[in-house]
Amino acid sequence: MATFRHTLGALVPSQCQGGAVAVGNFDGVHRGHQALLGETVRQARGLGGPAVAVTLDPHPTQLLRPELFQPLLTTPAHRAELLQTFGVDHVLILDTTAALLQLRAVEFFETILRDGLRAKAIIEGFNFGFGKNREGTLELLQELGRQANIRVTLLPAIEIEGKPVSTSRVRGAVLAGAVDHVRELLGRSYRLLGKVGAGQRRGKSLGFPTANLNEVDNLVPGNGVYAVEASWQGRAWAGAANVGPNPTFGEHARKVEVHLLDFDGDLYDQRLALDFVAKIRDTRAFASADDLVKQIHNDVNAVRSLLPGA
Repeated sequence: MATFRHTLGALVPSQCQGGAVAVGNFDGVHRGHQALLGETVRQARGLGGPAVAVTLDPHPTQLLRPELFQPLLTTPAHRAELLQTFGVDHVLILDTTAALLQLRAVEFFETILRDGLRAKAIIEGFNFGFGKNREGTLELLQELGRQANIRVTLLPAIEIEGKPVSTSRVRGAVLAGAVDHVRELLGRSYRLLGKVGAGQRRGKSLGFPTANLNEVDNLVPGNGVYAVEASWQGRAWAGAANVGPNPTFGEHARKVEVHLLDFDGDLYDQRLALDFVAKIRDTRAFASADDLVKQIHNDVNAVRSLLPGA
């Protein structure tokens, strides 16, 4: 398995040629994406070629409408890792440039899929669009595939609770702090990635030292206190994470801080991954520091009951 970056005009790596291909942003790698990947792998095995997932970085919105861009669910590296987890042989990350975004649908098909990847099969979902302004329709993709003798397979939506699973739906659930629903849509816990920085050290004075994620790489869940599993250097710890302000002490800035159970060490300047397992409660102000400490004890006990083996 390998991840390659590709700039328009360069040669596509030979390892990615002659197989089955799925193209998309794949942000979140949710259950709908996973169905697409599974079919891509199945067809690649039948063809005797590689299964290739093609994604883009940066997200096109960052170039086309930067004022509307919001943090993504997954970083490019984490997304590639997830794509390979679901069986693809290689991930090809297209460098999103102005030239790439100006390709018309037919040009994108011919340059990237037909000539570059030499695809023998293309597998896409119900809402796929390609080329400039996403002008390429599924009907056009099928016609271009027929002309080029490339098999095109279109998969229906994967539905949960009667609605299609989509990246926007996952985003909405993350922002609402509905991490149980997020797990349904993703098939796994939502992962937040960031770098630990300096904080107020108030948690330590209360007996519950915290690691503060001052640099966060992806979309932060809605405010609340969560049971999380924290990963660092191949090890995992259960944790109680607070997302939001600290109204008890009059702090209104939104923060992400986590108390790791049974951890002894210094995480300053280290990168940390937090998997959000369950929401314990909403953020609220307490009458005193003592009341807050009592509640934190309850939060820690809740985490231990939810993650007894972490």
